[in-house]
Amino acid sequence: MRKSLLLAAVAVMALSAGPALAKKQLVIVVKGLDNPFFEAIHQGCEKWNSENASSEYECFYTGPASTSDEAGEAQIVQDMLSKPDTVAMAISPSNAPLIAQTIKSANPSIPIMTLDADLSKEDAALRKTYLGTDNYLMGYKIGEYIKKGKPDGGKICTIEGNPAADNILRRAQGMRDALSGQKDLPALAGEGGWTEVAGCPVFTNDDGAKGVQAMTDILAANPDLDAFGIMGGWPLFGAPQPYRDLFKPMAEKIASNEFVIGAADTIGDEVAIAKEGLVTALVGQRPFEMGYKAPSVMIDLIEGKPVEDPVFTGLDECTKDTVDTCIQK
Repeated sequence: MRKSLLLAAVAVMALSAGPALAKKQLVIVVKGLDNPFFEAIHQGCEKWNSENASSEYECFYTGPASTSDEAGEAQIVQDMLSKPDTVAMAISPSNAPLIAQTIKSANPSIPIMTLDADLSKEDAALRKTYLGTDNYLMGYKIGEYIKKGKPDGGKICTIEGNPAADNILRRAQGMRDALSGQKDLPALAGEGGWTEVAGCPVFTNDDGAKGVQAMTDILAANPDLDAFGIMGGWPLFGAPQPYRDLFKPMAEKIASNEFVIGAADTIGDEVAIAKEGLVTALVGQRPFEMGYKAPSVMIDLIEGKPVEDPVFTGLDECTKDTVDTCIQK
């Protein structure tokens, strides 16, 4: 009898201790777990956890298995918003309108922010702030490098990711503005000397191999092409060897700026590829910094503290000549 009472008491203590030990979840939802860019965000999240082990909060990182699974990301957002221990959320929307609709349907009472990619301007009121890259500036800098390489212009193809990803669309617009000297052109048709060839932009859904294949096809169809503007590093970090195989025969043209490639990001093999002279310039984001800062920003939102909108992280710019010093340490 005494043993039974003791076991019952232990069980009650265990049950009552469970909720007290559970931490409040600061949830980060990314586009996909298969992308090394988002893994860098994960590492930033984990660093915050390790430095704040005694906090009542915990950074929790999640997302669909594949960056192409837009519906999967929306479902995860919906599921995590329904959990009582989710107290704030940072989302990198793969499909901005779909995520906006998911937030509207859930009507959450907790603070929502965006990370890496934003919602459209029309839906910006659904989130408290955006933390990440100034994507327009990033694209503009890519355009400046391309224009510097070929100041008289030429024929160009833009490689993009998801057609509904707001961050990628902003980069592409920034690049067009830099090349044309005009604002908000939906495509280039001779402005500033630049023309986008038929079949471009190409949307790859963040698939590196698909990006390399698309560039292979575009080059075959347009032997007089002068440049690629790659709005995400997917072909370089997602399919580095096929990318090398495609552009090694063009290394001399790239070195002389007869052919120019401006690309986003500085992760995976990208910096090594720049050192090999197979890309003209990289304009890189700081995903680790995004993941590390996001929990603190979410806590400030929970506590009602003023938070700027947007909160921009910086950019790293790499060329063949600067690869040893171009990345922020």
